[in-house]
Amino acid sequence: MILGVVIGVVMLLGIGGVTGGGIVFTNCSLSSLSPVAMGENSFVYAADGSLLGSIPTAQNRQTVGWNEISPWMPKAVVAIEDRRFYEHGGVDYVGIARAAIADLRARKAVQGASTITQQLARALYISNKERTVGRKLKEVCLARKLDNAWSKQQILTAYMNQVFYGANANGVEAAAETYFSKHASQLTLVQAALLAGLPQAPTNYDPFYNKPAALVRRNEVLKAMLKNKDIDRAQYRQAIATPIRLKRGNIYKNIKEPYFFDYVTDQLVKEYGTETVQSGGLKVYTTINPRMQRLARKAIRDNLYYSSDPASAVIAIDPRTGAIKAMTGIIPGKRNNQFNLASQARRQPGSTFKMFVLASAIEQGMNPYTTYYTSAPFTYQPDPGSAPWNVHTYSNTYSGTISVASATLQSDNTVFAQLILDAGVQNVADMAYKLGNIRLDSREVVPAMALGTAAVSPLEMANAYATLAAGGIRSEPLAITKVVLPDGKADKSAGWGKPKRQRVIPDWVAYEVTKLLESNMTSGTAVGAYFGRTAAAKTGTTDNHDDGWLCGYTPQLATAVWVGYPDAERPVYVHGVAIAGGNIPASIWHDFMAPAMASMPVRDFPSPQTAARFVTWTRGSYGYLGSTGATPTTSATTTASTKATTTKATTSRAATTKTTAPPPPPVTTTTAPPPPPPVTTTTTPPPVTTTSPPPISP
Repeated sequence: MILGVVIGVVMLLGIGGVTGGGIVFTNCSLSSLSPVAMGENSFVYAADGSLLGSIPTAQNRQTVGWNEISPWMPKAVVAIEDRRFYEHGGVDYVGIARAAIADLRARKAVQGASTITQQLARALYISNKERTVGRKLKEVCLARKLDNAWSKQQILTAYMNQVFYGANANGVEAAAETYFSKHASQLTLVQAALLAGLPQAPTNYDPFYNKPAALVRRNEVLKAMLKNKDIDRAQYRQAIATPIRLKRGNIYKNIKEPYFFDYVTDQLVKEYGTETVQSGGLKVYTTINPRMQRLARKAIRDNLYYSSDPASAVIAIDPRTGAIKAMTGIIPGKRNNQFNLASQARRQPGSTFKMFVLASAIEQGMNPYTTYYTSAPFTYQPDPGSAPWNVHTYSNTYSGTISVASATLQSDNTVFAQLILDAGVQNVADMAYKLGNIRLDSREVVPAMALGTAAVSPLEMANAYATLAAGGIRSEPLAITKVVLPDGKADKSAGWGKPKRQRVIPDWVAYEVTKLLESNMTSGTAVGAYFGRTAAAKTGTTDNHDDGWLCGYTPQLATAVWVGYPDAERPVYVHGVAIAGGNIPASIWHDFMAPAMASMPVRDFPSPQTAARFVTWTRGSYGYLGSTGATPTTSATTTASTKATTTKATTSRAATTKTTAPPPPPVTTTTAPPPPPPVTTTTTPPPVTTTSPPPISP
């Protein structure tokens, strides 16, 4: 690339002479070109048309004059970007030759040769960003013309107002306010050096998230300034010894629903690329429901009202389309948290993961009402050389022979530990992927996964439970309904607003799981979430009370609630009570769903169109069971045991007139889903050859 430019430049010089006055190049005239639009705002709207905010471009660029910029800033920029800026005529031929030699020696591009003037010409006048020799030669020509037309001070001022400094800050004024909460005129030497180093790789050097890399880059700028004699050695030593001190500005104050806003921005970047999104001019319409957002925040704050309380995330999805209706998270005592608790936080889900075990077993033909296991302390040790997996219930009480249906309502760990072994660990992991597009690390695919040891996000869990609500049809989470381009036309090619739906399990499987989880709302662990109408849910609490969950749904809305500390997995106590899925998470879910559903018609879950296909379920022999009346002595080694309560519901179902839910929109995918996996559990695996006591027959 550089070598081609060298040859091209030599040819141009041969035509026009060293001064460049006679250079001939097609469409190389400043007067004939219109500057590329810079800083056109992109607006994001909620489902009701209200403005959520603008993706920072022009909003985060405030043009300032030379006298409004700290003298340190241009010195730092020239030192690190273009040392010979004041000597060359817009194109640094010495730099081009040096870069070409370095590239030839390395046999790859290792040095850049674009001057500040070239970068400005490219940004202002060249919309085609392809890396071609022709485009580079045009850039060289325009840079020479620009250098003749503008003063060095004008060029440098325009460059500092145009360049992207990361963190949604375009231009030096926005950067100064973003990182230091001050004007560009107030920047100190070390602050100017930090900003000058960012444009090369704003994400890699982002001081908010990668301070060590930012420090190294800042010191590189300071060294360049020393070499350029902008600072003396004493100033250099003092500067490099100064730590990075940031003070985040309020540049995001006009952005509503920041979690969802950032999620939408990520979706736009995936489709259009960072540069297009940053160039602005888009009008983005989304699925978020401001009323539900307010209800979600209120539900959290009404239950977690002390600054010392844990954080919580709530996400609600329309099962019929995948549309995200609410996505919020609150860390009491903290504001403007940049980490998206709803979509980025990955924590152990506790017993909410038992739903995948149940669904996998039912899909393979297990009838939960006629299949019985023994509820008793359970030990699994396939390898005598490995530590045993000792499983017990939270209360250390057991039911003896019990159906899978009853074990679900009691959230019996020992039964589900046996059930995952019979259903197949990989089959359960596959079910998590089918229902919620949950991709587990191979190290997480272990029997203890049945009790919720694999890390998931609230968004993934809400999506998985929404698939059950939709009768086994999974919809990709949908956040954007329409994008209007700068020319005023809607982008039809990206497929915005079109639900992407696919049947992943038979409707009868989803219905059987839903029936059990519906009973769990009225006579199981989720009674605290019941709000008087058709709903299904599962609670979850991780070992040591680190996380609490409630995942549930109605025919029209699926909602996941998570409660815990985002900075670490540590025991959670809320107002003196250990967190459990059936207390605070259930209360938040109830307080959100009751008003959120108030205006929606009461509906039952629709009956399946296909008949259930149950088969004879053969249990395997994997470990040994203790006495149902004994208290286990190995609780310290229990892996991710999940707390369960067996409190009966005290709220009677409200008498309401119900209508059958209408069928969901047609599945738009043309690819047939794979057939359900064959029943793999009809053959009893060989007994474990250890010195452990023989297994107890059910």
